[in-house]
Amino acid sequence: MKTLTSGEIAKYCDVNLRTVIRWIDSGRLKGFKLPGGGNNRVTEEDFVDFLMKNSLPLPAKYAPQQPSVLIVDDELQMAKSISRVVTRAGYKSMIATDPFKAGSLLSSYKPSLMTLDLSMPGADGFEVIEFARKEFADSGLKILVISALDEEKRQKAVDLGADAALGKPFSNKDLLNAIETLLRD
Repeated sequence: MKTLTSGEIAKYCDVNLRTVIRWIDSGRLKGFKLPGGGNNRVTEEDFVDFLMKNSLPLPAKYAPQQPSVLIVDDELQMAKSISRVVTRAGYKSMIATDPFKAGSLLSSYKPSLMTLDLSMPGADGFEVIEFARKEFADSGLKILVISALDEEKRQKAVDLGADAALGKPFSNKDLLNAIETLLRD
């Protein structure tokens, strides 16, 4: 549990320290006093709730993160096509054209969702799913398989840990519906 001091809150809100103390004392801002010195602390969650309830701007650090999508497909044109659809829908996107770059981007950018082609040179998509589920088990990463392989192979991917599968060719609407459904869960 990360907490903030009254002074930190005063700086974020560009108000006097005394104002923050009054907010806490009046119960408008949920806080607690430390034993001994009586200094106030507020959890980050309570601070963000206070800002939102009072229509105050959120500091960049606390602003909701725009979901990001990692697109993993060895066919660059297909990856760019998916990226355009995803970007127009308001998501950030990154492209990896091989499984090794995908692993690197998963580690450094921590996307919300990964679209994954199963047929790639080097490590195939099944290995990428196993790697992602093992290495990023606690990240909440959603995996959407997009493949021209048959239904049986796509089901195997879901059995290995993918959250959903979409066959190629697909419509932009089907792609966005699948992504939005997975990100809502």
